[in-house]
Amino acid sequence: MSLQQRHRRSIRPYAVALLSIRAPRSIYAGTVRDDAPAMSHSPPDLDLVIFDCDGVLVDSEPISNEVLARMLSEERLPTTTAQSRREYQGLLLADVLAAAEAQLGRALPKGWLDRYERERSAAFRAGLRPIAGVGHAVELIRESGVAVCVASQGKLEKTRLSLQLTGLRDLFEEHALFSAYQVPRGKPHPDLFLHAAHAMGVDPSKCVVIEDTPSGVEAAIAASMEALGYSADSDEPALREAGAETFRSFDALPGLLGL
Repeated sequence: MSLQQRHRRSIRPYAVALLSIRAPRSIYAGTVRDDAPAMSHSPPDLDLVIFDCDGVLVDSEPISNEVLARMLSEERLPTTTAQSRREYQGLLLADVLAAAEAQLGRALPKGWLDRYERERSAAFRAGLRPIAGVGHAVELIRESGVAVCVASQGKLEKTRLSLQLTGLRDLFEEHALFSAYQVPRGKPHPDLFLHAAHAMGVDPSKCVVIEDTPSGVEAAIAASMEALGYSADSDEPALREAGAETFRSFDALPGLLGL
């Protein structure tokens, strides 16, 4: 079943229930070919494309995990960058801290997490780059009349910095930036994506989410949204197992969306 066909499914009852109990505007008081043909207009049932930030818009995962692995190793928890990515990617920072302390069998020093965020920001300023082709893809989506937004596990200030450093900031309005810190539960729960759709005034069934982690894909599916998995630097089988159609180049994205 194609992405466009699956857009026409009715949204799941639990997503409707979750939307119905939320106070208005509150914060919760198969691999596809990269040469997929583009269409001349957007499908009528696509109103919003929701982008994850890290690993989708910006190439931040190698940087973040290198800093994290180094700082954990300094605390006598030997960790490689690959291990850091495998064990901590996609987690909220509080969950990273809890998982690391559980492995260590002791608390990390007071202020350790704040220092990690400072050192990560410095590393971003030194070398953060956008994902190849993503800026042009976002521009084409916007030009087609489809809205775009960002929904990230990270704090809003991190998202703003990442987009600014990579020249992508002007592609997303301030009201179109969302963080898991605005909702009770982060990914893989649907809260963040449902909050983003509600704030953007779009029905979940008319949203497509662009993700690079299985937990993000699971969150999209739980929100009754379609998921496309960017797999150039991710676990493609895991993304597909979670329910995403995968692609390896952002040159393909407008065509996959039917634009």
